[in-house]
Amino acid sequence: MIEARHLRVLRAVATTGSFSAAGRELGCTQPAVSQQMKALETSVGTPLLIRTGREMRLTQAGEALVRHASGILAGLTAAEEEVAAIAGLRAGRVRLVSFPSGSSTLVPTALAALREAHPGTRVSLEEAEPPASVSLLREGDCDVALAFRYQGAAGAEEWDDLVVRPLLSDRLVALVPERHRLAGAESVAIGELTGEPWIAGCPRCRGQLIEVCAAAGFTPRIDFATDDYPAVVGLVGAGLGVAVLPQLAVESVRPRGVRTVRLEPAVRREIVALTLPDLAQVPAVAATLDQLARAARR
Repeated sequence: MIEARHLRVLRAVATTGSFSAAGRELGCTQPAVSQQMKALETSVGTPLLIRTGREMRLTQAGEALVRHASGILAGLTAAEEEVAAIAGLRAGRVRLVSFPSGSSTLVPTALAALREAHPGTRVSLEEAEPPASVSLLREGDCDVALAFRYQGAAGAEEWDDLVVRPLLSDRLVALVPERHRLAGAESVAIGELTGEPWIAGCPRCRGQLIEVCAAAGFTPRIDFATDDYPAVVGLVGAGLGVAVLPQLAVESVRPRGVRTVRLEPAVRREIVALTLPDLAQVPAVAATLDQLARAARR
């Protein structure tokens, strides 16, 4: 019979590439890792690793087992959390991953309300942009992922295997220096910014910018690119170019020296909270999703 602890060890060995590195990650010795791997291979009746010097490679059977391991371990975590909550042993824990502008706007309000309603629930927060955050969720390394995707974007990520809680539709706005010719306009078509130097944001936002500009018949001249929203605002404020950012990102910084102008036609990104179907049944995870939705409505 396959044991969960053996699956955790196998996944660690596959990720790190050696017994000693897996032991350091799991907090145990190299011989203990070797012993558990032998027990797992005996249990399944076939070799899972090929040992070539110091390097470890998965066999075909090992690759198959690692593919299933994340879902199995996530399901076990969900079961443990739900049973513990029902039995009254603890309120639960939630590992939340969010993109930066969500971390500074939606997340604080949601977690403050969650702590007030469920003081025993522990929440950890890490930052990652999608699709990396969604991969962390699918691999069992977080419980809730705050993510976004642009409406109508080419190659939009599919979330059919996940529980999707829609939060809000975040509209993009143009940022121009306060003395720019369009600083006083109520709205602007992106084609009116042809020939301007551009400051681009995160890789996904950068890709969306290029798509929108291409639809308007031009290729933006990107002079600067940064994942840091305050840096984008600062560069625009210094008169070094123009930018397009989601409204939520603008709200997360103090836009000094810039003017925001509504972009027409509207370009929006869909902001959602994602979790796995098994985890959605865990009370602490469900409560976190509810509070994120309430924060978005506010």
